[in-house]
Amino acid sequence: MQRISWLAAGGLASYGAARLAAVDRCRRFEAVTVPLLAFTPHAAAAALLGSLLLRRRGPAAVAAFTGTALAAVVLPRATGRPQPRAGGPVLRVITANTLDGRASAEAVVGLVRRHGPDVLFLQELTVPAVGRLKQAGLTDLLPHEVTDLDHASTRSRGIYARFPLAEGLSPRRADGGQLTARLELPGGQRADLVCVHASPPRPPWTPANTARWRSELAALPGPAGAADPPRVLAGDFNASADHAPFRRVLRRGHADAAARLGHGRSPGAGRPCSPSITSWSTPAAPCRRSRCTRCPAVITAWSTPSSGCRPRGSRRSGLRRRAAPASRGWPPRSGPGRRARRAGRWRRPSRRRGGLRG
Repeated sequence: MQRISWLAAGGLASYGAARLAAVDRCRRFEAVTVPLLAFTPHAAAAALLGSLLLRRRGPAAVAAFTGTALAAVVLPRATGRPQPRAGGPVLRVITANTLDGRASAEAVVGLVRRHGPDVLFLQELTVPAVGRLKQAGLTDLLPHEVTDLDHASTRSRGIYARFPLAEGLSPRRADGGQLTARLELPGGQRADLVCVHASPPRPPWTPANTARWRSELAALPGPAGAADPPRVLAGDFNASADHAPFRRVLRRGHADAAARLGHGRSPGAGRPCSPSITSWSTPAAPCRRSRCTRCPAVITAWSTPSSGCRPRGSRRSGLRRRAAPASRGWPPRSGPGRRARRAGRWRRPSRRRGGLRG
């Protein structure tokens, strides 16, 4: 038991050290560390829980220290920070991943009707999905559109807006994975829009896919200059703030709308809320909305729902069997079982029915 406790605490401590040291910056190990670091919030919760469940003081102290360190990294995203003072019109944005065009067109249009966004970013569009959205009335609400359906369906994107759209920023690289447009706001003001959909680093442990994902994040445009219009990057980044390439994007001057509003820990799906950065492994299709004012740049993305599946072998009966070791209950120390043992008639009870055999 002591060895198992130390193995569990050591594994959590190794994970925490890898996250704090940003091991995914090393290209030799990024194919392995990038998928694993997406579960940093889960590792923080597991370490804090382990500090309470582990009976040995040494492993419990290691788990508590690891959980505290990881919580210091994760919790600031859930607390929110005050929005800096900004002037100009308010721009409402909704971004959604249609999951290869399988998202319900009526649900997307209904969300637009309820919240009245000025811009809608869509990823993984298909030609049939565009037709269904038009039939559902999307172009009546957001008449101006820019789509890019030349690539594979998982790389196609679209921007729908209430106001006219013009040609936007030029991608820095051909593999930038972005669709750009310039929004012409009333009063002569403008805003640069970038629909982001970075290639997911999957299947896991593939160096080529991870390198492509990293290069696409590096190709994202930087924040707007003093004389440039405000810039909004919205979409599916397939990254979280636990990944060094995404933190490098934020350090260039962008502001994470989810972290600013305290929703940076991926809230559950099913209700519109301020967005948060998605994990690479689960590109689901719920929509999220964001509100941003005239600031240098705002990054938004939809959040990933937590899984509701239960792994096999986690039924209560199995847990109960493991919670009662055989050395404690058998052989019995008193009662008819002890008398049977003295008489030479005691045997270990059957796993199916229990009781004594004599």
